[in-house]
Amino acid sequence: MSATRRPEAARTAASPVNAPALEACGVTARLGSAEVLHGIDLAIGARRWTSIVGPNGAGKSTLLKVLAGLLAHRGEVRLFGEAAAQLSHRVRAQRLSWLGQSGAAGEGSADDLMVYDIAMLGRLPHQRWLATPSAADHRAVERALRSTQAWDWRERPLGQLSGGERQRVLLARALAVEAELLLMDEPLANLDPPHQADWMQAVRALVAEGRTVVSVLHELPMALAADELVVMDQGRVVHHGASDDPATHAALERVFDHRIRVHWVAEQWIALPE
Repeated sequence: MSATRRPEAARTAASPVNAPALEACGVTARLGSAEVLHGIDLAIGARRWTSIVGPNGAGKSTLLKVLAGLLAHRGEVRLFGEAAAQLSHRVRAQRLSWLGQSGAAGEGSADDLMVYDIAMLGRLPHQRWLATPSAADHRAVERALRSTQAWDWRERPLGQLSGGERQRVLLARALAVEAELLLMDEPLANLDPPHQADWMQAVRALVAEGRTVVSVLHELPMALAADELVVMDQGRVVHHGASDDPATHAALERVFDHRIRVHWVAEQWIALPE
């Protein structure tokens, strides 16, 4: 079953091919005794927003962690043309920013920290050991907190915030790095629709500044707003293409067993139950 075609007059012109920001070459990965990624070859263009989508268990988050250097794997990952394994931790942390699911990785231990201090953690890759934050660090943190509408909470402990508010603070921390590349795993968790729209606006602003964003999303209408989709199933990339390409829509429908269909509605692509 094919996707509904977008009216030809509304289709955007094809974007020029950009040099890859991230590449996976023959990547495999295991979780315990199970191999969950099977020979992934993928090149993600710079200065684009790419969303990784697919059914539960497809390997989306695992792939993103491999690309971020957070999970052991076989094969090679390249960051802006350089072997990621050959880069120092400091250089990698300056060039690549990570936001995990619900801010995983020990956020409970940070509940007593003030929101401003949490966001300032994003500046650590740019600071000398034990150095006090610079004026540039403070400017970056303020920009990040304001862009996520978290500035008014800057003097509140993280533990006093709701799940959605915490997620916005953790997003601000990732933005404060001011990295060339941002990887975000389920960044819309706990966010209500208005703040999901704010997130998408922030992503678009980052891409307009020349940054690269890669997100894993379950929210297919939001994912379809990206420049490109990487469609995964059973630990493999089954399609990588423009989000408005009928071939991409067909691949998306296929991995969800044709239980959804992509439609052009109200000037946007949406995925509806079939």
